[in-house]
Amino acid sequence: MDYATLKTIHVSAVALSGAGFFARGLGMLSGGDWIRHRVAKTLPHIVDTVLIVSALWLAWMLKLTPSNAPWIAAKIAGLLVYIGIGMIALRFGRTKAVRGGAWLAAMLTFAYIVSVAITKDPRGFLLALA
Repeated sequence: MDYATLKTIHVSAVALSGAGFFARGLGMLSGGDWIRHRVAKTLPHIVDTVLIVSALWLAWMLKLTPSNAPWIAAKIAGLLVYIGIGMIALRFGRTKAVRGGAWLAAMLTFAYIVSVAITKDPRGFLLALA
């Protein structure tokens, strides 16, 4: 597979993953029953698997490692934070307020990860604050 096709797959998976998390968060906050259905629970795992596999494939193809591309390390750290906060938002938060706050924090973390990918700088959108 060539670089352009793989990057398109990766960027598409990023968009689908972000939109899906956004929608599930809104569904959770509004008490939507649809977020408990099988498709709403399974599809994100499929999309996220495509996302991670394409990311690893791109990194391998471009010979990028956290040691030679610090922005990759920032994306990995951001991803771990995003997963943790996302789990609080959609699964483990005890109150709707905690879940809502975690959902907003996860969306902000997602935006940070995307901004790091765009800028190729570990500071991502924080560059604008400097």
